[in-house]
Amino acid sequence: MKAYLDIVKKVMENGELVETRQGPKAYTIAGAYFEHDMANGFPLLTTKKMPFRLISTELEFFINGITDKKWLLDRNNHIWDEWASPKKAPYGHDEESKKRMLEERDLGPIYGFQWRHFNAPYVSYDTDYSGQGVDQLQRLVNILKTNPRDRRMIVNAWNPAQLEEMGLPPCHYSYQVTVINGKLNLMWNQRSVDTMLGLPFNIASYALLLHLLAKEAGLKEGRLVGFLADVHIFENHIEGAKEQLSRDPSKYKLPTIETENWKSVFEWKSEDTKVNGYESYERIPFQIAI
Repeated sequence: MKAYLDIVKKVMENGELVETRQGPKAYTIAGAYFEHDMANGFPLLTTKKMPFRLISTELEFFINGITDKKWLLDRNNHIWDEWASPKKAPYGHDEESKKRMLEERDLGPIYGFQWRHFNAPYVSYDTDYSGQGVDQLQRLVNILKTNPRDRRMIVNAWNPAQLEEMGLPPCHYSYQVTVINGKLNLMWNQRSVDTMLGLPFNIASYALLLHLLAKEAGLKEGRLVGFLADVHIFENHIEGAKEQLSRDPSKYKLPTIETENWKSVFEWKSEDTKVNGYESYERIPFQIAI
């Protein structure tokens, strides 16, 4: 997918080396733009192998407002292993802090909680939040079905009142849906962009959400757009980035996806969506920066 590789190239050519919270320095630019027409296929990178199963189960986790890390672990998804509620396992780089974070299952009021229960007082991962807070996703779906030309279909995960309770303040912090001539478009905003490891996941995750919302409303799939702020490549990802840029993005066609057993976005299970015709270059390992 050339649109993604263009961002990688831009950071490699223009990025300034800066300090980061995690430790490794990163080549960084201020601002980038991603755009993809869903008519051209599902944007799962072909210049390295991507684990769609992990992307889809994390999205199911968000859609259901779950904050229990064990839910992901039970599905062999380890994306959130190293994070935890800072109230129960304070963030730190030392081995003792890392161990506490790894063992704590409560993630705090992260993405999905804000999508489904915005600003409800957060107690724990196993508290019943039914009817509490603002269900932004349900509100979006209601508007989408009754007034699809509304320009207020926005879901916001950035809640300043609860940032200190979150295992990780949202990197991709809001998204908006628009409908133009029967096509559903989705635009997301991202404050911090781990270009090599995180961004390919974010692209595929929001593309999948676009697909599900389009099915929910009986619309065609339109454009996926990302507005990206602090866009960076960590120093220890540079060699992998060079390898990826050396690969031909046109060698493999983009796959398609198909969702079966459809009832609604709220009853959707990750295993209901299948990827068809996915071929890619081999995986490139990138070490995650915590």
